[in-house]
Amino acid sequence: MGNEQVAVVILAAGASSRMGGIKKEYEKIKVDENLTVLGSALSAFFSIPSVETIVIAVCENSQTAAREALPQEYLSAQRPKIIFVNGGSTRRASAFNALSFLADYNQQYVLIHDGARPWVSSFLIEKIIEAVKIHNAVIPLLVLSDTPKEVGSRKEEGGSGEQVVYIKTHLKRASIGLGQTPQGFKFPEILHAHIEAEKLLSRQPDIEFTDDAEIWGRFAGPVAVIPGDPANKKITFPEDLI
Repeated sequence: MGNEQVAVVILAAGASSRMGGIKKEYEKIKVDENLTVLGSALSAFFSIPSVETIVIAVCENSQTAAREALPQEYLSAQRPKIIFVNGGSTRRASAFNALSFLADYNQQYVLIHDGARPWVSSFLIEKIIEAVKIHNAVIPLLVLSDTPKEVGSRKEEGGSGEQVVYIKTHLKRASIGLGQTPQGFKFPEILHAHIEAEKLLSRQPDIEFTDDAEIWGRFAGPVAVIPGDPANKKITFPEDLI
């Protein structure tokens, strides 16, 4: 499929609100005290020859802390080149800032990855790169082992009249999965989709996009899936670091 270069966006500008005030991307991983969550999230990308540029979206005024969370050899490497940009108030805004920065780099493909997923493998990254060159948009999807349910609430008739949560729909797990990152896209199209999302949000600010695949699906077309990796977990709570 050619030797097209790939850019990577790492999103590390979140508030880590469920970590009790701990900035999770800068914490050390308990199984490897030499690496932070962010450093581990980057490590697999360094082994991919086609990855040329890594743009890390961080909280405003936190570039120093982000640099300190990475090994010096990563920062001094000529390839891939690490660049920091300010994130936004939401995940979508951070991704848009990073993609807008990359607009002058003439990249054909981009992988967008959560900085809080430190256990991504080079094998999964390579599979995403192979698939995005065929399908233009692809994400890893983890199949469910438990049966999902959609719930709603209603007031109990009689008695206390309290709101009670009930199952609204019994979903089929065969057609539902959990989206992971990195998510891969053809670069010009994902940037255009984000621009369209920005325009829509200026008119309807209550709309929420939870990931880049949703933005692509809304403004660019279908998103292909490949099997996800159960080890590719996202750190959300302090105990996830262990």
